[in-house]
Amino acid sequence: MSNGTIKTKDGTHIFYRDWGTGQPILFSHGWPLSSEAWNPQMLFFAEKGYRVIAHDRRGHGRSDQPWDGNNMDQYADDLAELIEKLDLKNLVMVGHSTGGGEVVHYIGRHGTGRVAKVVLVGAVPPLMLKTAANPEGTPIEVFDGIRKGTAGDRSQFFKDLTMPFYGFNKPGAKISEGLRESFWLQGMAGSVKGHYDCIHEFSEVDYTEDLKKIDKPTLVIHGDADQIVPIAAAGLKSAKIVKGATLKVYPGAPHGLAETDADTFNADVLAFIKG
Repeated sequence: MSNGTIKTKDGTHIFYRDWGTGQPILFSHGWPLSSEAWNPQMLFFAEKGYRVIAHDRRGHGRSDQPWDGNNMDQYADDLAELIEKLDLKNLVMVGHSTGGGEVVHYIGRHGTGRVAKVVLVGAVPPLMLKTAANPEGTPIEVFDGIRKGTAGDRSQFFKDLTMPFYGFNKPGAKISEGLRESFWLQGMAGSVKGHYDCIHEFSEVDYTEDLKKIDKPTLVIHGDADQIVPIAAAGLKSAKIVKGATLKVYPGAPHGLAETDADTFNADVLAFIKG
């Protein structure tokens, strides 16, 4: 087991990494990244005796860059094809940010027959967009700004985005230039069309009904200093919607906490999987 690709029903090649043996853990990455964002987790859990799988979403990383199909329905169906082709069972699904939307939408569309547990970290559900019914959300103007930055000087926009993403813009923050460069490299490997289309999927898609369909143990982890997916509209609400979910709030933690605080995150997820 190593690297591979699957060819989806619409002919798109999805890249994935598949390491180790044991109970499978599948990681879904955030925007505009790739499976490389999960390196601290892939190494840790494979060494702990788990099988770890992470894919690059279509339009991201090393997967194909189709013009069409860059939407959450298709992302979830791509994930279903990957899970079925690898015949993953008793699966732990871990989703960060947009990947959290992907995980819950997979469950909404395909059920939990192959799923044992769910972990959502800094995840976008239930709905990021500010509406009359969701006053804690983020105004559409912010997402329009992300669209403008992505369509324009995407390279500089991604470099700038690393600062709030990892909380490096906070007073006294210890900045990792390596993390910033890794983010930029992953982002620039993806498709500008795929990235542009995906902004709508993480901001304006309502995942409430998907969350209601989760009937497996669920751990919701969110940093209370998340500047990308603010906790009030996301983690706090998701933890209430998913029956019996466990909420862990990381004080002062940013959106990219699985990388900035990998030791704590990995230990918490390991305890949850074993529990």
